[in-house]
Amino acid sequence: MEEGGAGLGYSLDAKGRGLVPLSAAITDLEALKDHPAVARLRSWSSAAVVGAKFDREEMTIYIERSAIRDACVILRDDPGCPFNYLSDVTCVDWYPSQPRFEVVYELLSIPKKERVRLKVRLDNDSPTVESVTSVWPSANYFEREVFDLFGIRFTGHPYLRRIQMPEDWEGHPLRKDYPVEGYR
Repeated sequence: MEEGGAGLGYSLDAKGRGLVPLSAAITDLEALKDHPAVARLRSWSSAAVVGAKFDREEMTIYIERSAIRDACVILRDDPGCPFNYLSDVTCVDWYPSQPRFEVVYELLSIPKKERVRLKVRLDNDSPTVESVTSVWPSANYFEREVFDLFGIRFTGHPYLRRIQMPEDWEGHPLRKDYPVEGYR
């Protein structure tokens, strides 16, 4: 590795491998209030920001379900923290815990070279969240994949239908309660 290259300031072990210093995650919202994305969202609506976590140099902001589309618009359009690229929308199934699902939005600020992760928690009874395709048209296929494999419904999506599984497929294969060999 060249001097001052991609080591990113981390120390090296005896074999020359980079070591990432691990410190405790910061989960106190008040301790994270100065992060530009957290500050901007809290100034817009403190009720929309349910929580935040900074762990391993990654910022995660938990957003109230009803505010996700507006939060995405604010982060995309704010000149102080222009998260202008949606790199992924995915989902995590925490079955049998409640809330069962977390819909995860990975945002990138190309000008600032910074990432932020937005998460929306959904319970098993109504796994529905507003679509962000009006904010980022590229969310179309990501949301269809999450719908197909997890069964999360995106209200306002222009064409919400299966994308990987056949239309007549029963169930959603990435749910943890889905039978290993499918429904018979």
